[in-house]
Amino acid sequence: MGKTTDKSTPDGERPLLTLASVIEAISGARPEAYPEAIADAAIDSRLVTPGSLFVAVEGEHTDGHDHLPEVFERGALVALIEREVDPEFRVLDLRSGSDWEVVETPLCLRVESTVQALQATAKSWREKLDLRVIAITGSVGKSTTKELAAEVLEQRYRTHKNEGNLNNEIGLPLSLLKITPAHERAVLEMGFYVPGEIALLSEIARPQVGVITNISEVHLERAGNMKAIVDGKRELVESLPPGPEGVAILNFDDARVREMAERTEARVFYYGLAPEADIWAGEIEGLGLEGVRFVFHYEDETFKVRVPLLGRHSVHTALRAAAVGLTEGMSWDQILPGLTQTHSQLRLVAVNGPGGSLILDDTYNAAPASVLAALNLLEELDGRRIAVLGDMLELGEFEERGHRLVGARAAEVAQHLVTVGERARWIGDEAVRAGLPEAQLTTLSDSDEAVEHLRREIGEGDVVLVKGSRGVGMDNIVSELEVSE
Repeated sequence: MGKTTDKSTPDGERPLLTLASVIEAISGARPEAYPEAIADAAIDSRLVTPGSLFVAVEGEHTDGHDHLPEVFERGALVALIEREVDPEFRVLDLRSGSDWEVVETPLCLRVESTVQALQATAKSWREKLDLRVIAITGSVGKSTTKELAAEVLEQRYRTHKNEGNLNNEIGLPLSLLKITPAHERAVLEMGFYVPGEIALLSEIARPQVGVITNISEVHLERAGNMKAIVDGKRELVESLPPGPEGVAILNFDDARVREMAERTEARVFYYGLAPEADIWAGEIEGLGLEGVRFVFHYEDETFKVRVPLLGRHSVHTALRAAAVGLTEGMSWDQILPGLTQTHSQLRLVAVNGPGGSLILDDTYNAAPASVLAALNLLEELDGRRIAVLGDMLELGEFEERGHRLVGARAAEVAQHLVTVGERARWIGDEAVRAGLPEAQLTTLSDSDEAVEHLRREIGEGDVVLVKGSRGVGMDNIVSELEVSE
């Protein structure tokens, strides 16, 4: 891979993100002034540190422009703004047709759109960096795959990953600006809500490797239909460079993902549970809270491993992370420690509950596929199995059917089912229809009622799965019930 250098620096020197380069990325004109380095970037005024770039974004509940005094008190070097601000702040107007002259820092840069200016800055910075970007998208499993793939890559490379859910048109550019020239790999999760979003993120991040986890009905309400979801996720593989530099890592077990091979010029690398995949897993054994054990098959090699991830569905996560390592030139001696000794904060975790109970916290978000996977894990565990299931949001036309699919499976697994929210009533209704005794069903309206009920209900030996969309406050149930050791 050829060395990319900042054209403004002598060949071979590491590029530097400066205020001048930010101005150039936004306006196309590079000033001779402003050599100051940008230390970080933020849209949350509370996260601003000395030397930072602050991006003032107008949200539903707050407007970053209102926090400029706090931002500069915290030591920000520059703020991107898109409207008039108090005259006390020095402003350099970069809008088209504006005449501007050098003003002292700290200062504000007036632009047409702060989000677009942020994206332009991140795209320009990415072009200066000599590293390979691994992008991950899909309906379920993006974050756990990002975490585990980064853990694997860190066994050999200095690796950056986007934090939390910085995976959209604002979060991903912010994450790119946190990459330094010392990084060798970046693992970036890409979220999808509407067609064209992943194409935009790919244009900014320029990934060489694209990983697709699976396709399901998540965000169907926003996307409109399943075709839009498939088309949107496929934008990632369509953006990849041709092989061998470009690699599309695709789920062989998901027909919609498998067919994406026809729409990319990148080298295709399949993973899955079928021997036809390039890397596949067999002899899968769920170990409950101890993780999952299985056998890797790759070319003529086999490796029996135990991965400390909860649930059989985690096998696909491990396959994806291993595939990333293999395509990035790593040996199994490097890959396996990253898989088997992971320290990542993964989504589904077990915490202590009241009276000696155990709570499975899987409350980050919910879709039928991820709820079914969590129920499969619950089935593996000893004790009285209690499923606390909340509304699943943004399912569109699949809304009732998706909840009922979950209800049918819950009837097979749970000895007590608690539903939380109006949509979750379909879960309970279908569970009873599938054979769950009505006495074992509790129907509640909100998370506060659930906390009150569970405090009375659960005790020694109970295993409680809490799963549902964060929009209905399922995470509050866990935080209220968790018992510190």
